[in-house]
Amino acid sequence: MAQIKRIKVGVASCGVAAGAEAVMEALKRNAGDIPVVGVGCIGHCYAEPMVEVETDNGSVFYSSVKGDDVSAQKILSLSEEGRFVIPEIRSSKEALYVTRLAGRIEPCNLEEYKANGGFSALEKAFSMKPGEVVDMIKVSGLRGRGGGGFPTGMKWSFLAAKQVPEKVLIMNADEGDPGAFMDRSMMESVPFQVLEGMLIGAYATGATKLFIYCRAEYPMAIKHLKIAIAKIQEAGLDKLPGREKPIEIKIKEGAGAFVCGEETAMIASLEGKRGTPRFRPPFPTDSGWNSLPTAINNVETFANIAPLVNMGGEAFASIGSEKSKGTKIFALAGDLKYPGLTEVPMGVTLAEIVYDIGGAERGSVKAVQTGGPSGGCIPAEKFDVKVDYDSLKELGAIMGSGGLIVIGNNRCMVETARYFLSFTHRESCGKCTFCRVGTMRMYETLERICAGEGKEEDIAFLEDLGPKIRKGALCGLGQTAPNPALSTIRYFRNEYEAHVKEKVCPSLVCPTLVDLTLDQSKCIKCKLCIRSCPAGAISDGFVIDNAKCLKCNSCLEVCPKKAIKRVPRGQGFNSNNK
Repeated sequence: MAQIKRIKVGVASCGVAAGAEAVMEALKRNAGDIPVVGVGCIGHCYAEPMVEVETDNGSVFYSSVKGDDVSAQKILSLSEEGRFVIPEIRSSKEALYVTRLAGRIEPCNLEEYKANGGFSALEKAFSMKPGEVVDMIKVSGLRGRGGGGFPTGMKWSFLAAKQVPEKVLIMNADEGDPGAFMDRSMMESVPFQVLEGMLIGAYATGATKLFIYCRAEYPMAIKHLKIAIAKIQEAGLDKLPGREKPIEIKIKEGAGAFVCGEETAMIASLEGKRGTPRFRPPFPTDSGWNSLPTAINNVETFANIAPLVNMGGEAFASIGSEKSKGTKIFALAGDLKYPGLTEVPMGVTLAEIVYDIGGAERGSVKAVQTGGPSGGCIPAEKFDVKVDYDSLKELGAIMGSGGLIVIGNNRCMVETARYFLSFTHRESCGKCTFCRVGTMRMYETLERICAGEGKEEDIAFLEDLGPKIRKGALCGLGQTAPNPALSTIRYFRNEYEAHVKEKVCPSLVCPTLVDLTLDQSKCIKCKLCIRSCPAGAISDGFVIDNAKCLKCNSCLEVCPKKAIKRVPRGQGFNSNNK
């Protein structure tokens, strides 16, 4: 029988939310002398809590592990029960470069990171001239992974060209897209890797200060970064060649304002001011934090740097598509079988991500929304598109930071647009009129349409106002906020027209446009629906009063016979219209 060498428990945020801490404690109680350690996320969030058992014959994975002694003993006996096999088709489509060590090593163990090639890229960079490192990044074709896609090497060259005593490099870790968690996972799982990328960036550009702007809602990421920074300082890895003193590394905890993902708003927040964007020029590389030349990259961009330097610029450029090089990490969420993180080469198709990696059933998906709340919705018939910055833009969507939400056939696209506009209009900083007022007007219009109070001219109003907001807004938040509405009108106009002309929600989602009805022939009188209804809308005679019904779906979810269903408004059986 194989001998167990070490047990690893996934205790990143996704694992902890699923109960991984109890799993770890149970294993420690039963493991004796076998080391039990916590690691990050390997991306299979749907299978958490996950345990990897390292043996002398390789690793064995267990999924959905319970935090009790019986489950722990089964794992320690290498039981076949509960073993997890990573879907083969997913593995064949993925390309794990940036996430190679995520979930496979202890996040804050410097020696283990080094044993797996950590800081070899920093040493290689130090053997080169700073300008040669910048040139390597240019050759690689790496573009910023925060959403804008600006060439990283070009941005670094702008900062490197500034001949001043002090320069600033900032890591944007203010990931705020609903359904996105790539940056959080990298900071939690491989904090040394993102910091190594920052140190290489500091050497290449001559930056004298490093800032990490991370939202305070990521306590584990901040904790791991602080530990990693302390160990880097203790090991002297923060001393760059030709510098008299170690480079300064600071973490700024943000308050979770979505607009602070925009670089000038983030700089204002770092300076202790209200996070609002400003006009450009001057660009941050000319005048940024406290008027010093400043370059900003997001977490995934810095996480790419060490693998890139190790493989070389030309080798990196050989991965991906013609105009978008390397790989991209996506956070998959929504109506699919395998939600979680995946890393794929640029240029794969949406179909490969949604169906082959995400496990969504073909024919069950209406669209995907890419690029966070300001991204566009792409219909299923366009899933043959290659995923890169330019191709997605042509379809009215954006790459964004990598959030990808799968929208099933049972979803309403008008409600989807309303949901995302409800987020972006609240997150507007209010500085410019087009964003502050325009996004509110778009949201109010979508609210009316979803409530059955829309008019045909409302669709034309949205199509007219959206481009004006794009053109007139000051920053990326306002410039992209109309995307959900404009893209859904472009591809799903029939749903808008059904809402405004027929006062019908084709997907039976919008609450004011649907009724609930109970099929008496299927009902077994178990009363679960009556007990679950928060509005008391179901009588003892098992009749639904739609005048009281909140359309919360509680009764549908508990009915064992599926006797309750949604129907178009006016077709429900009310106690008032027997």
